[in-house]
Amino acid sequence: MRRTMARNMALAHAEVASVTVMDDADVEAWTAGAALMPRLLRALLAACRAEAGLNAWFDAKSASRSVFDDVHVGIAVDTAEGLIVPVLRDCHARDAADLAAALESLVRGAHERKLPPEALRGATISLSNYGAIAGRYASPIVVPPAVAILGAGRLERRPVVTADGRIAAHRVLPLSLTFDHRAVTGGEAGRFLNAVIADLRRAG
Repeated sequence: MRRTMARNMALAHAEVASVTVMDDADVEAWTAGAALMPRLLRALLAACRAEAGLNAWFDAKSASRSVFDDVHVGIAVDTAEGLIVPVLRDCHARDAADLAAALESLVRGAHERKLPPEALRGATISLSNYGAIAGRYASPIVVPPAVAILGAGRLERRPVVTADGRIAAHRVLPLSLTFDHRAVTGGEAGRFLNAVIADLRRAG
């Protein structure tokens, strides 16, 4: 697993023109106890609908981009043996309950090392909840042929200025979106991140 991780990271570093854009989502409207990863997945799917160009692969040899309608999300999972990124397939076709159950099963399989090889291939975009361990912002690594990865930092209460000008303590989720600038423009990445934030701000 460590050798595979090293090989993938070396390829990404050598090939991808990485750029990271960062912002915060005020998630004070969330229901108390709401699970973070299912909400992140919902927001990621909303962003893929709003700006499909980040749900894509880039072929370096032909310098061509393939944009997908189907969304298969690579989920970064930290295990004792190293980083593994299994793929949660057909996210676009699942309801919230099915998505949450499939996510739980996938993460459990990663920790137990019970996933078949095909479960580690075919991600069209990736998601990393690194804030579950530590960190507010980061520069997550895009592994080709995918062109984007969304990272979430540590969810915490921070002072914000409300719409009516008051200062209040709200739950704030830091976000880091890394994209391959060979295939994605800054404008596309910005619109994608705006769509993520808009969905995360919603109650639920």
